[in-house]
Amino acid sequence: MSAATAMIIGASSALSQALAAQLSAQNVSLVLFVNDPEAIQPFSLSLPGEVSIYPLTIDQPHTLIAQLNQAWEKHNGAHLVIVNTGVNEYDPALPWSIDQHTIDVNVMGFAAASQCIFKLMCQQGYGQLAAINSIAGQRGGPNVAYHASKAFAANYLQGLSMHAQRLKLPVTISDIQLGLFDKAVHLNTKLLLSPIDNVAEQILTALKKGKRRVYVTKRWRIVAWINRILPEYIYNTRHWKPRKKRG
Repeated sequence: MSAATAMIIGASSALSQALAAQLSAQNVSLVLFVNDPEAIQPFSLSLPGEVSIYPLTIDQPHTLIAQLNQAWEKHNGAHLVIVNTGVNEYDPALPWSIDQHTIDVNVMGFAAASQCIFKLMCQQGYGQLAAINSIAGQRGGPNVAYHASKAFAANYLQGLSMHAQRLKLPVTISDIQLGLFDKAVHLNTKLLLSPIDNVAEQILTALKKGKRRVYVTKRWRIVAWINRILPEYIYNTRHWKPRKKRG
């Protein structure tokens, strides 16, 4: 590869597109994987650099692996791959359909994509695999499968990093631990939600430094530390305290 190439697996979200825009502005060629390629066409045309778009079947691992391998071969690999494919749904009735969908996407799909890219980078001899994760994986929570899936992702990435060290290959694994980003987007609250461009900039800065794990934005490192040490009776009360009804 003569120029830098970055793949974003799950490029339809606002965060993925902010990352894509900043990478494109740095003359990085982009390969974007999305569920609906036609819907992202207007965005891709707004970018200054080269952009290729491919379909993404995140909940069908075998199809997903084939899609990634085909794109990898066509573009002769990639320097950076960002996986941003998580879903987060909540229903206090805990219907199995929500947990199943979360596991299909956040666990099976995530693992299939990450392992596939890791193997391709090992064959290539270098690369950086980064995943958009969450501090929600530190402990269980009311979004039961979501919290568990983020713990799975963190451990899966650590395992891949261990393999890279064992093989003595310059393959970097980066775990991007976001704060309550999904919750902030859902609630549309500026108290929790940092400007999307700032979030993307901090992520890319951390990736350039080859960070193994980074909290974004930086303030969430303190929140994550507090979250880990809270006694369970306080942690559980915090999650399950009924909300006051608005008048």
